[in-house]
Amino acid sequence: MKVLVAVKRVVDYKVQIRVKSDNSGVETQNVKMSVNPPDENAIEEAVKLKEQGLVNETVAVTIGDDKSQDVLRTSMAMGIDRSILVKTSISLEPLAVAKTLAKIIEKENPDLVLLGKQAIDDDSNQTGQILSALLNWPQGCFISELKIEDKKLFISREIDEGIEKLETSIPAVLTCDLRLNTPRFASLPNIMKAKKKPLDVIEIDTLGIDIESKIKVLNVVEPPKREAGIMVNDVKELVQKLKYEAKVI
Repeated sequence: MKVLVAVKRVVDYKVQIRVKSDNSGVETQNVKMSVNPPDENAIEEAVKLKEQGLVNETVAVTIGDDKSQDVLRTSMAMGIDRSILVKTSISLEPLAVAKTLAKIIEKENPDLVLLGKQAIDDDSNQTGQILSALLNWPQGCFISELKIEDKKLFISREIDEGIEKLETSIPAVLTCDLRLNTPRFASLPNIMKAKKKPLDVIEIDTLGIDIESKIKVLNVVEPPKREAGIMVNDVKELVQKLKYEAKVI
């Protein structure tokens, strides 16, 4: 059984986001980048499945320029066997990402595809669902628990009413929630070992897919700063301000 994990390189979650001076997008130059946090849960789950003897091989794939190799090396330092970089200088939207992953899946023929539930940069939450439709594979989104028995997948996912339990079969596309597991730390010895693991580079032009953006970003602006609050002396004053100043009651 083979598992393919899709990984995205994003601005590190600890970094204060800055909008470009021309308002065309978010500044990424000279900014710390890292693996998208929910993708780390997908990596961890793939490695755990191999440690349990349920998986023979794990493969990580990312789409981006040469700098994106760092997230693949991190993935391999966490335990992924090998990785693939689909090289492009263009930032792809979810539809193009899903089409690209579908081509890689045709070549790799994995039994299971794991992704993070969403990326923290665009917050689209679309790639996994689109990919499952393109492949005509069953999907499980925002999974918080996974068990595999006789090529059957038993999935738990949080919904508004509580915990929903699903059963499906392999092959499938699963998007991983932060509650699924706790990603392991990439130790220095494993980081050194990861440098010797295979990393293949594929030019996106060779895949024969349409990557032209269907969405046009008109403007990106920072949210307005919140105004400072005020202190009131008692409930009566609070009610007066809500009624006559805020006019919400």
